[in-house]
Amino acid sequence: MRFVDEVKINVRAGAGGNGASAFHHEPFKPKGGPDGGDGGDGGSVIMRADTSVGTLLELRDNPHIKGPRGGHGEGKRKHGARGKDRVIQVPPGTVIYDAEGTLIADLANPGDELVAARGGRGGRGNARFATATRRAPTFAERGEPGEESWLRLELRLLADVGLVGFPNAGKSTLVSRISAARPKIADYPFTTLVPNLGVVGLGDDSFVVADIPGLVSGASEGKGLGHRFLRHVRRAALLVFLVDLAAMDRDPLDDVDVLRAELEAFDPELASRPSLVVLSKVDAGQARLDDAVARYPDALPISAVSGEGLDELKRRLAAGVERSREQVKPSVGYVRHIVRDDPLSVRRHNESWIVTSRRAERAVTITNMENEESVERLQKKLISMGVEQALERAGAKPGDDVVIGGVSFTFEPESSLGEGDGARQP
Repeated sequence: MRFVDEVKINVRAGAGGNGASAFHHEPFKPKGGPDGGDGGDGGSVIMRADTSVGTLLELRDNPHIKGPRGGHGEGKRKHGARGKDRVIQVPPGTVIYDAEGTLIADLANPGDELVAARGGRGGRGNARFATATRRAPTFAERGEPGEESWLRLELRLLADVGLVGFPNAGKSTLVSRISAARPKIADYPFTTLVPNLGVVGLGDDSFVVADIPGLVSGASEGKGLGHRFLRHVRRAALLVFLVDLAAMDRDPLDDVDVLRAELEAFDPELASRPSLVVLSKVDAGQARLDDAVARYPDALPISAVSGEGLDELKRRLAAGVERSREQVKPSVGYVRHIVRDDPLSVRRHNESWIVTSRRAERAVTITNMENEESVERLQKKLISMGVEQALERAGAKPGDDVVIGGVSFTFEPESSLGEGDGARQP
């Protein structure tokens, strides 16, 4: 089965390149000064809706997506190259959830896109840190790591008409007769294992019909196969309930009530969606036709085999789609921007104090721990962020082990240091 409509993927953006620590060397200029260039930003991972893609199959087979890292800075103020963004094409109608199940994007239309993982910022070279009082800085920043997360992608087909019915109601045969689609057709239940799309032309107009795999009673609770594909009818402007007059295992006149109940249980909004009842297989179910028409006066009898009623059906569908498009708002893509707080917290774990804060962890990540001047700058930044104060409030004592961003430090609060002594060695 080549159609895939739900996948879980891991996206990791590229890390930023490291800044360079270098000094200008040129004859007759012994004090050329710092000239280390910046590292390039890492490449982001971008999800973009594109009509050339119709399934999430490629992502199912390749769930780990990584963006390229940025180039490192060099001397002579040469900046590293920016990592090229990794663009992943997905079908229009793809919705994206984060690891917590929060809907973060709906790529409803071609061209809609989401930056799924942002590339890390490139580190600054030592030329950036030269000042009037610090004329020869020897340190540079490391590049930031890129963002990483797990995402769940769900495809909701973009169709004007959604055909809904029990297994073997004749949905696939109908699609094959009114469009150029050629779905698999057989005389056993659940022939349709994936949704099929067909484009129906009527004069200068056209619309898309989706054949949804057959539903059964209890589909909204997971019974049968159709529950996996109920999401696809959410975007249909018009619903067509196909009643199989030739069904022998049930009273087909109850099909519409059962199907409406399943749709409402799945999504209450679907119960009020514009709809049309179609009586299929009238050639084989003539005995039930009068009762069906009495129960559904506006229903249209058809036979996909003989062609009876198909021209009228296309006209009704076209008119219904036109009216429904005016009533049902078109799908609008959006991206939800989530602003998360960055609380500073301190907790005790075994013999260490663990400091949690994105800003503090980032400061540690971009610091070159092998450079004393760089470490001293980090210490000042952590103090300004309130890390030292938070540790003291939590009960940390001089000499205790402190872990920030996976790096271990010995805690020496500023008040315990002698005059001019500012080093807290990692």
